[in-house]
Amino acid sequence: MYTLYNHPFSQHCRRVVSLLEEAKLPYETVVIDLASGEHQSPKYLAVNPNHQVPTLVDGAIKVHESNAILRYLCVKHGLTDWYPDELADRAAVEQWLDWAQCRLGPAVISIVLNKVFMGERGDAAAIASGQGKMQELTPILDKALEGRAYIASSKPTIADLALFSTVFHLSLADESPVTPNIRAWWARMLDLAGVQASLPQRS
Repeated sequence: MYTLYNHPFSQHCRRVVSLLEEAKLPYETVVIDLASGEHQSPKYLAVNPNHQVPTLVDGAIKVHESNAILRYLCVKHGLTDWYPDELADRAAVEQWLDWAQCRLGPAVISIVLNKVFMGERGDAAAIASGQGKMQELTPILDKALEGRAYIASSKPTIADLALFSTVFHLSLADESPVTPNIRAWWARMLDLAGVQASLPQRS
């Protein structure tokens, strides 16, 4: 059984939970309390010296970084629907995994961290910067989804899980994209039981 060090409001954790649930892989969750600084504790730093979540533990193997965890699980379990073997589809998956992490992720974090989690200490300039970047990135994603059910293949892949976990994060700040292709894809992603299982419960 896998152990997943997790926090329910982490978009990076949600994508991993989604895949574990969709693939019906057995796992247990250890919630790391980010608000109290548990991720900086010596105990957790021994698990992940980067003091971030998620971390997947598979026996003696520890895997950090959410997209690396997705790839690890797919390769280990032969999940070729989620991580296709066909070269063009694989290249598209890799491209959108990187885009989600390197381009979309920072913009979303700037908005959500400062608008939602930092409260009165939030940086208004960072929020505005993230919103400005989203004005560029949203049309790129919407255009890429035009005429497609999913971003890289005819079926959902780990690229969709990575993108959705990040786009969903914007809903916490009431800034979800409203373009037609993204909204249609969003609805299809919400139909996945694994995605539903990954969503945080807001009190």
